[in-house]
Amino acid sequence: MPRASRSASRFTLFAEAALAALVVGCPLALGGAAGWLLGPLVLLSGAAAVLAAIGAKRQGQSLRVPLLAVPLAAGAALCAVQLVPLPEGLLRLLSPEAAALREFALVPLGLEGARPVSLDPSATWRELAKHLAYLLAFLAAVQVCRSRSSRERLLAAVVLTGAGLTVVGLGHALLGVKSLFGLLSWTHARPPLVTPFGNPNHLAGFLALASTVGVGLALTRRQQSRTWPYALAAGLSGLGVVLSLSRGGIAFFAFGQVLLAVLLLRRRHAAGEGAPPVWARSTAALLGLLGVLMVGAYAAAEGLWAEARTADSVEKLRQSKVAQWPMLSGAARAFPMLGMGRGAFEVAFPRYQTEPNPNTFTHPENAVLQVATELGALGLVLLAVAVWAFLRLLRREGLEMVDLAVLAGVAALGLHDLFDFSLELPACAVAALVALGAVARPRERASTVEQGWCAKPAGAALGMGLSLTVVALVALVPGRHRVADAEAELARLVTSGASARDVHARGLALVDRHPSDYLLYRLMASAHAARGREGAGEALALVNRALYLAPLDASSHRVAARALLALGRSAQGFLEYRLAHEAGDSTVLLGEALPQVESLASLTVLTPEAPATAVRLLDSLANTPGRLELALAYSRWARERFEGGPEAAALWAREARLQLRKGALEVADAACARVERLAPDALETHLLRAEVLRAQGRRQDALQALERLLARFPGNVALSFQLAAQQLDAGLTRRAKDTLQALAPFITDYAQRARLLSMEAACLEREGLLSHALERRQTAARLAPGAEAFFAVARTQEALRRYDAAARSVHEGMRHLPAGARTEARAWAARLEGAERERVDARRKALVDDPRAAELEYLLRNPDEDGEARDAQ
Repeated sequence: MPRASRSASRFTLFAEAALAALVVGCPLALGGAAGWLLGPLVLLSGAAAVLAAIGAKRQGQSLRVPLLAVPLAAGAALCAVQLVPLPEGLLRLLSPEAAALREFALVPLGLEGARPVSLDPSATWRELAKHLAYLLAFLAAVQVCRSRSSRERLLAAVVLTGAGLTVVGLGHALLGVKSLFGLLSWTHARPPLVTPFGNPNHLAGFLALASTVGVGLALTRRQQSRTWPYALAAGLSGLGVVLSLSRGGIAFFAFGQVLLAVLLLRRRHAAGEGAPPVWARSTAALLGLLGVLMVGAYAAAEGLWAEARTADSVEKLRQSKVAQWPMLSGAARAFPMLGMGRGAFEVAFPRYQTEPNPNTFTHPENAVLQVATELGALGLVLLAVAVWAFLRLLRREGLEMVDLAVLAGVAALGLHDLFDFSLELPACAVAALVALGAVARPRERASTVEQGWCAKPAGAALGMGLSLTVVALVALVPGRHRVADAEAELARLVTSGASARDVHARGLALVDRHPSDYLLYRLMASAHAARGREGAGEALALVNRALYLAPLDASSHRVAARALLALGRSAQGFLEYRLAHEAGDSTVLLGEALPQVESLASLTVLTPEAPATAVRLLDSLANTPGRLELALAYSRWARERFEGGPEAAALWAREARLQLRKGALEVADAACARVERLAPDALETHLLRAEVLRAQGRRQDALQALERLLARFPGNVALSFQLAAQQLDAGLTRRAKDTLQALAPFITDYAQRARLLSMEAACLEREGLLSHALERRQTAARLAPGAEAFFAVARTQEALRRYDAAARSVHEGMRHLPAGARTEARAWAARLEGAERERVDARRKALVDDPRAAELEYLLRNPDEDGEARDAQ
């Protein structure tokens, strides 16, 4: 018997080691976010469960299954149900949304097979493996933690891991290292405390649990030599919570400490007079932890204040996570029975997103909504069972102080997940399950009903552990296909210039795996759209599916617009450009749509219900050569459309300037008077009046008005530029240079710097310093490339008789002009090239007539030809 006991103890220790490896390893694997973690998670969990069952069999024990294991097992079973391919009628009954996706997107593409409820089966396979791994780890922890020493070591692993993470973060901060161990730089995350956790909220959740458990261990140990290490580790973890700058993490950590204090107080009252005198020590431990947190808060005061300012107004709070709950609830209501599929939220949610957002929603950041959207009503029932089991555990008789600390820490972590998703990743989930397993361990003298839900013979438990491990490993095979990998593969195929047929074929295979990923449809559509009119029809069919799955995807609207324009359906095409702008693409109107506009009708379709956007469109039209008449027509339409709006004065100001360019001075003066009535005190109004006065020939009046304005608005860039321009026109070159010199300290961007250099060049040209003027114009063209900038360089080069260089500058400027506006520039370039040929011919004739022509010809000979002659000799 002693021999068997020693063997059983060895297997239990191996199971304990596997669980400890999970507790320590998951946080190190990028906080559980590493893609490769799922395999080791399944293997270690399965090994722990099997070894724990062998250990129980050697000791003649049965494996207890607490009530908390029921939602884990049922959740895994529900994942399996979501993966069963269903015939069309049954799919429509259980999940109308999944049936609609199949009918609209898949069947027309030839993908007519039976489909499961899950909208991303690969992700659901991974979640099935994860749920089984969690179940195995929890059951193994329940069995291993029958031993007090094993229980303490596992909980110590949680506590010391939290302290180690804080030490790692402090080390990075002291050394000023912004990348993890100097090797890994976060792409999108900017965590205040650099640890393997990229998300500070998840770090705060893990550290809060570790700190609370550490307090419990410190209170449980009676030897001082064992108490202080746990107290120090708890303090370090608490310090890490504060330094993470996670507002939710700090708030719920404080809640966990208060809850622990309340539980300890209730325990003291329930124990009566004969209880050990631990209350004073409990109070001292909690006060000590509070002191550590105060020190951490002082050290991170600036960062905490910055975080607090991000929620200092009702509007900012309205835009916080809570504001997304109604939209997320709408997605949950679309899947009332079985949900959209565990793990499918990231891919499926864009179909139900009602507000543009540049970020991708990977999780609802609310545990209830997560379960409701992915598992449906049955998932909510399982969540309720889990809460009920937790409350039963909290009311259990004979809980020790460390048990109360675990329950307080897990409660705080769970409530934190109403605003986060820490428990969706293995780092926090495994730590919480192992800690709960330590509390849910069976009491040797308690009844089966008190201990949990049921008991399993050790042999049956061993078979169950092996079977579940095999199922989890099998689930990893179809789960290895990730959406991000599929998107990257198809994107590489598109950008590499592969044929549309190859892209389409590979895209269909990937869509069969990830049917609700809109990006796959859009990438196929873009490949067909690149073929022009020939592929436009196929592109529209595919991009319609992308927009069905993600109505607010701006890039899909762009692809649709290109296809529609290729088919000659301009009204619909420009409407798609407008929808792309409204979906968040800030560059599509000016960068792609407006250059293709040829009529006022297209412009009106393109214009959103935003007068500020109309002003920007009008400015771009006004600055494009050859589009003055279209700009005037659009100005009339925009003024009528947005009359009485906040941008009415700006639109009338644009009208006045357009009329000045046209030469209609009376109309421009009337428009300026309208601006003066709408915005009499605005600086822009005074500048416009000065432009009108100048155009009317009253240059002195305009100049004096601008000089008076500059005294009122010193350093104003637009005013200074206009004053300098009028001073130049009046021949006051020195005063213009002084104005520009005074303006230099107030320049803030490249465009302003380029304009300053161009005006300085104009002053230098007035003074005959053409070489210096050329340098400034070339710099201005590099800072703000554009047709006029390169043409200005060409004019200066032409004045210096550098015809060849001037022709090259003209060609460079033509690249920035629409194809239909290059006629005059081509003629100019041809004239310059002709002048260069005449200059070269005249030089050659002069060399021929010169008596020293042979010597000069030798000096001008091509060096390569000279080298060849020497080689021949």
